[in-house]
Amino acid sequence: VTFSALIDAFVKEGKLLEAEKLCEEMIKRSIDPSTITYNSLINGFCMQSRLDEAKQMFDLMVSNGCLPNVVTYNTLINGFCKTKRVEDGMELFHEMSQRGLVGDTVTYTTMIQGFFQARDCDNAQGVFKQMVSCGVSPDIWTYNIL
Repeated sequence: VTFSALIDAFVKEGKLLEAEKLCEEMIKRSIDPSTITYNSLINGFCMQSRLDEAKQMFDLMVSNGCLPNVVTYNTLINGFCKTKRVEDGMELFHEMSQRGLVGDTVTYTTMIQGFFQARDCDNAQGVFKQMVSCGVSPDIWTYNIL
């Protein structure tokens, strides 16, 4: 827990190099980083628009046997959509469901917004229809985007 708290603090200060080194130290000491720890690192990379590194951290997470959760996917999808890499976000969206995870309102709203920002109204509307058909409730943010 201490390592994770320190890593999160480094990330929030924008000190990703220190956060990464601490994660490496955890692994050297045979302490498995948790999903929360990886999510913090992935979020840090996304906040700095370092999406390739965020994806590498995601891949490391999976290869180390740590299962990503909806927050993990939402963080990456949001990062990709904000940097106009909506197709990469959509790929993760599909991967998420292949892993048996169900997207939540944040997931769908992020994808809808990403498609609208890319001026792809057809895909944005398609994601909205899928959201409703899957029983995920739109919220005020979803409707504001539409």
